[in-house]
Amino acid sequence: MVAGNWKMNTTLEEGIELAIRVNRLAEQAPEGIRIVVAPPFVHLSDVRKVLTRVELAAQNCSPEPQGAYTGEVSAGMISSAGASWVIIGHSERRAYFHEDDTLLCRKVRAVLDNGLAPIFCCGEQLREREAGKYREVVSIQLKDGLFNLEPEDFGKVVIAYEPVWAIGTGVTASPGQAQEMHAFIRELIGNAFGNEVADDTTILYGGSCKPSNAGELFSKPDVDGGLIGGASLVAEDFASIIGAVELQ
Repeated sequence: MVAGNWKMNTTLEEGIELAIRVNRLAEQAPEGIRIVVAPPFVHLSDVRKVLTRVELAAQNCSPEPQGAYTGEVSAGMISSAGASWVIIGHSERRAYFHEDDTLLCRKVRAVLDNGLAPIFCCGEQLREREAGKYREVVSIQLKDGLFNLEPEDFGKVVIAYEPVWAIGTGVTASPGQAQEMHAFIRELIGNAFGNEVADDTTILYGGSCKPSNAGELFSKPDVDGGLIGGASLVAEDFASIIGAVELQ
């Protein structure tokens, strides 16, 4: 899978044009690669109309089904707009909006209850990596956010490992660092749900992934694709990253 997170970028007109170009280029990708774009909420319905090869995601959702929550968007609303996926727990949501694992666990439940699938983000801050606590941090995020699920529901989840120190900084985790963490995450899943579930789980890398380094990152055995930020805003760059995925 390669998923593009547009974040708070593009006007509606720009978003539709970008989606058209991405969809056109994605037609050349092998069928075994899932391609997803996550535009801003206000673009979802219009972008959905121009997608054929590409799937649609939202960047966040409320844990609440409805009610007096001004400014929030429910998973049911997202589903009605034609999306299939929701990004949950992105590092920017954790950092800027103080979303903790208890809240994210509720959001995952809301997503699944509405027939959507979560792309669940986890990853450590720079200080946590330098202190050697990165495994502990990611382990807690996964256990508190996801490991309460039944195996059937967990099987619908895609995980995105995003070292926070590499997001939007131009610094990328080395392929060895990415592989180490992806293998560790797969081991945690195996311990919780069994090796078959772990082997079937898609684990994406997120963090300054671009055309120049995607091939080396994706060549690692436990890296199943990427959650792409800035490079997903340039259709040709996004297509190059998609082209770097090696089907097993």
